[in-house]
Amino acid sequence: MSFKSLGLSEPLLKAIAKKGYETPSPIQAKAIPPVLEGKDVLASAQTGTGKTAGFTLPLLHFLSENPKQKYRPIRALILTPTRELAAQIFANVREYSEFLNIKSAVIFGGVNQKPQVAAIRQGIDVLVATPGRLIDLESQGLLSIKRVEVFVLDEADRMLDMGFLRDIERVMKLMPAKRQNLMFSATFSKAIKKLAYSILNNPVQIEATPENTTVEVIEQKAYRVAKAKKTGLIIKLISDGNWQQVLVFTRTKHGANRLTKKMVSAGISTAAIHGNKSQGARTKALAGFKSGKVRVLVATDIAARGLDIPLLPHVVNFELPNISEDYVHRIGRTGRAGASGEALSLVSADETLYLKNIEKLIAQKIPVDIIEGFEPDPNASTEPIKSGQNRQRSQGRRKNKPKREGGDSNTKNSKRNRNRNRNRRRNNNNRD
Repeated sequence: MSFKSLGLSEPLLKAIAKKGYETPSPIQAKAIPPVLEGKDVLASAQTGTGKTAGFTLPLLHFLSENPKQKYRPIRALILTPTRELAAQIFANVREYSEFLNIKSAVIFGGVNQKPQVAAIRQGIDVLVATPGRLIDLESQGLLSIKRVEVFVLDEADRMLDMGFLRDIERVMKLMPAKRQNLMFSATFSKAIKKLAYSILNNPVQIEATPENTTVEVIEQKAYRVAKAKKTGLIIKLISDGNWQQVLVFTRTKHGANRLTKKMVSAGISTAAIHGNKSQGARTKALAGFKSGKVRVLVATDIAARGLDIPLLPHVVNFELPNISEDYVHRIGRTGRAGASGEALSLVSADETLYLKNIEKLIAQKIPVDIIEGFEPDPNASTEPIKSGQNRQRSQGRRKNKPKREGGDSNTKNSKRNRNRNRNRRRNNNNRD
């Protein structure tokens, strides 16, 4: 099968050839025809399978074949959860539309809105956006999506994980009822299917791979290790193996920062990428990692979603995710486009249950090994540490701390200000 046989226009075929692609991937072959026919689509595809082209190519074909000459209202909206993914999709849209009379723009939080607004005011056909910035600019009257003809909801599962359901519902009300809807997700959970049937009309359901399975070309392995020895083990693996490009996952932002500092101290060029980093810092870290200046990129799940790193050889789970589906997303960063890859997991005693749940999800046993000198702690509890337990411990420590001078008279105001600032930070982090 060729891209030409799918019915795409010559300018698109020219752009595809320029990128060096010859045959469509399974998700592209299955998704492009029904999208070209104007049907709603619900598609499940793992990362690295080419799903972005699965919706951008037919979308651009439709817009170019049905041009609006007098003005350029936003005719296609691609909604995605993170800044990095939005930037990557926008880059793909520009590449594929190189030989078309199509204009596009991307908007996301964390940066000045003025350049984004200026691009929109010049007239665009395709808008790639994260929910927070889209709703913010719409509420200011700086953009309108009342004329959207094609709506794409990408990484829908991550959208729900990040708490964007209300934002999605709000965006839906701002668009015309009559439109084509395309929804892409790495998994088909009950929540995803419920959301899908509230958005889509008689959708064509597509699965490029079996539900919740990992990419077959990825070699998976786990190491049992004491929690306190994890940092030493990952430094040993990277140094002994002379790994030059490694993506490492932690569960928290603070954990990512701590590990990055220790890696740098060990002489390994490392950068962190997570929600507390500015957009400039995230872009710089990713650019350094892609160019080879940075050997190790330490990331949280949300920040790493949508990262497009060609031929990434190594992914390490410094900490296993407590949501099993996230494991599939993480290791899907390697083994992309048919290339081989290696995914390693460092498993402490309290992550035993997480490993079992992951193996149950992917329906396979992950080989486990122990490296001499980094043995697991035989006395450590195998019970997962819950977030509530962490809070209780930290609260216990706070009780023993002396009160701040002059704190008594303004206790209520201080608490109120702290709560207000905490909520503001949460909103800023969520409204990517």
